[in-house]
Amino acid sequence: MKEKSPSVVSFVVSKAQAEQSLQMFLAARLSISRRAAKNLLDERVVWVNRRCVWMTHHTLKTGDTVELPVASLPKQSAKPSAPSIRVLVQDDFYLVADKPSNMLSVGSAEELLRAQTGIATLQAVHRLDRDTTGCLLFAKNAAAFDAAVAVFKTRRVSKLYRVMVYGRYERTASTVDQELDGERAVSHIQREMMSKDASFLKVKIETGRTHQIRRHLAAMRHPVLGDREHGVKFARDPRLLTVPRQMLHAASLELPHPMRAGETLKAHSPLPADFRRCLQLFGMGK
Repeated sequence: MKEKSPSVVSFVVSKAQAEQSLQMFLAARLSISRRAAKNLLDERVVWVNRRCVWMTHHTLKTGDTVELPVASLPKQSAKPSAPSIRVLVQDDFYLVADKPSNMLSVGSAEELLRAQTGIATLQAVHRLDRDTTGCLLFAKNAAAFDAAVAVFKTRRVSKLYRVMVYGRYERTASTVDQELDGERAVSHIQREMMSKDASFLKVKIETGRTHQIRRHLAAMRHPVLGDREHGVKFARDPRLLTVPRQMLHAASLELPHPMRAGETLKAHSPLPADFRRCLQLFGMGK
């Protein structure tokens, strides 16, 4: 193994290793299980000759270069620390959590917060993609959940995202009104910063379609950095190999309080450390 940078590990396939499947190669070189190797492929963080590859049975050839970000490597710790989720704001009915990456909103985040808070009835009101970080609203009981869902259906919820995309987003502000899966989807985009090869945007959405921001921006030829599904599939820029996840962050959430007339429920989440590092990597951070 050779290190190309502190952020990427790189392997060159030898003649003896040729004809192996990518899954078996990763398991052997990283000293991990086949399941752990498959998880890396499922997360779409493995690149072969600068192309993102996720097929477990992809056959390697002599001289192929296999790369993946250091941040994606399985952690080997004798005493792993107990995970926790930061609570941004809460009252008698709701809490807004600061969801980390690599965690499902419904299931993993719910279960962790139930154990953390002791509230067995805690339930996620909406969802964020697995690798999207930031503000996620939870209801503490069934009545609060139903009331919040009703507010979300009225589109009186303000959701603001911060996102990094590849390429120079030349427009200062724009609105995308483009159907997704046969339903109207509206995203309002404002540029905050721009470097030679990437842009830092603020996106406010009126609708919440599946992967809405990622799909809208990909259609505009400005895919979200680190998006393995809708984003760049060939890493001509070696910095793309080091981006550990999609750079999409739910920065703020604001809505009329579903259980208290006349009050507002709102929360703000600062940019996480990996997002700030990515801004620095592409010349937009301090």
